[in-house]
Amino acid sequence: MSDWSQLPDLAARQVGGSVVAANDEFFAERENLVKDEAPAYRPHTFTNKGQEYDGWETRRRRDGSAGPDWALLRLGIAGVPAAIVVDTAYFVGNYPPHVSVEGACVTGQPGVEELLAADWHTVVPRSPVAGDTRTVFEVSGDRRLTHVRLNMHPDGGIARLRVHGTAVPDPQWLDAVPFDLAALHNGGRVVGCSDGFFSPPNNMLQPGISRFMADGWETRRRRDDGNDWATVALAAEAVPTVLELDTTHYKGNAPSRLSLDGYTDSGEVVPLLPPVTPQPDAPHRFRLTGEQPVNQVRLNVFPDGGIARLRLYGPLTPAGRQALHDHFIATTTGN
Repeated sequence: MSDWSQLPDLAARQVGGSVVAANDEFFAERENLVKDEAPAYRPHTFTNKGQEYDGWETRRRRDGSAGPDWALLRLGIAGVPAAIVVDTAYFVGNYPPHVSVEGACVTGQPGVEELLAADWHTVVPRSPVAGDTRTVFEVSGDRRLTHVRLNMHPDGGIARLRVHGTAVPDPQWLDAVPFDLAALHNGGRVVGCSDGFFSPPNNMLQPGISRFMADGWETRRRRDDGNDWATVALAAEAVPTVLELDTTHYKGNAPSRLSLDGYTDSGEVVPLLPPVTPQPDAPHRFRLTGEQPVNQVRLNVFPDGGIARLRLYGPLTPAGRQALHDHFIATTTGN
């Protein structure tokens, strides 16, 4: 096997990984499992639940059951794992004696109930781990995973979970994604919005993955019957075909639904995406239905909430391509 440590961590927060659910997180939050930074320990940092640990920690089982306690992770990069690292750093009297890991490949943007009912298979069988230790489980097989399920037998605490492996992209998304029509660095910009109380809408057109909640667009809570929206002027006239939309970091404040409309140069409204239900703290991709050229789009969020990033792809029209060319020439030659 090649050196797995040189392979990317498919579950890392930086690439979009998220812990979408856990059966228990009484002492320490599940999201700590996929933090990018190494675990840390600060002594004598007590909360009303006890010493604060940088990891995921469940309560002690008192019902006599064997468990396990579990956490569901969505991989930021779908792929084939080569090694899984279970890190119990600083958990010395409260680590699980055994762990196991299961995997599943689920299309779309599944919710928790759909994931719990998915076809899971064993990736790491029930195996012993020690406290304050990084345990590496090399993985054989060639099955593509989108999600993993980490099990602690019966309970305890784990600081980090790393899933090193090789990316396997879905081929339906490999073609015709050359130019982000809405990106700030391509000339896209927000030209109107209903509200930007917590953070401005141009944030969602920035490059890279959102770093924290305020790095996206977030509205205040609506108390009326309306909905929030933001209108984006595209880099040039185009026919949008794919929308990438990210709710990373928005866990209790993602929109309930969202839709997308386009606007032609004459102001005609072109429906591009009917109302859909996004998942919190997750990246999404949607195929769009409009076939008319547009130069603006309006993102509608129902009733309110936060959007981390918005990407829009599709072919430029000849007029749009010429306009970009002319603008470039005009701004680089002075003509």
